[in-house]
Amino acid sequence: MNGQLVARSSAQVRTACIVRAAMLLGAVVLVCVDLALKALAESLLSNGHVIELGLINLRLLYNPGVAFSFGADLPAWVIVAVTGLIIAGLTWYAVSSAPAMGKMSRAGVTLLLGGAIGNFIDRLDGRGVVDYLHTGWFATFNLADVLVTAGVVLYALGALRAAPSKDGD
Repeated sequence: MNGQLVARSSAQVRTACIVRAAMLLGAVVLVCVDLALKALAESLLSNGHVIELGLINLRLLYNPGVAFSFGADLPAWVIVAVTGLIIAGLTWYAVSSAPAMGKMSRAGVTLLLGGAIGNFIDRLDGRGVVDYLHTGWFATFNLADVLVTAGVVLYALGALRAAPSKDGD
């Protein structure tokens, strides 16, 4: 009996490690894609060039603040420090909670981490975050912003889906 418990515990630990590693690896891949697209946008659009695509245009802007340019008047180090602390806390929560999360919530956290870390790294040069997706009726944004938004939605849907009913089921 004791051997079975050790084997089950060992298998659970291995599974938890795999889940955590897959989530972090997925986030790293998303960070790389986001940063590559930002570099491409800078190289194609840095001379003020706009690429008209219909509903969305490609136009280069730098956002020194956070979402919707909130905090744009703050020193860059404040934005970096605060977002860094938030990302550290989010990463700790995600890594420690990932094995207990459903697949949808884990996918959401992976997207959220990828987008948040992508924007954080982009912010470190002091110019602000590279934004390049422009609609004309909404704030200019980037892939990382899409990842963060989709990640929050998926995480919330996954958490609601996994929440026990009022009957305790």
